[in-house]
Amino acid sequence: MELLFVALGGAIFGLAARYALPNRAEYGVALVPAIGTAVAAVVWVAMTWLGMQWDSGWIWLIALAAAAAASAVAALLIGRARAASDEQLLAQLSAGAAA
Repeated sequence: MELLFVALGGAIFGLAARYALPNRAEYGVALVPAIGTAVAAVVWVAMTWLGMQWDSGWIWLIALAAAAAASAVAALLIGRARAASDEQLLAQLSAGAAA
């Protein structure tokens, strides 16, 4: 049950990162929240395999902080890469149309 809650927390951090950071028009609506969800769940399971108890505050802090960080990094990197790729493709298409 706790895995469901931590996954939901990761999705919420992913949504927050999607709408708080720039270039959100460059990628899909569900991409960053899905990354946050996956990271939170994987970190949670890894921490439980390492022996951390689910009622410890540290496991929650580590899993949700990892989800928030991964969501923010993914949103920034994906948005920047897609914007650069779109500009490059536009330049190529514009050069081809002018020739």
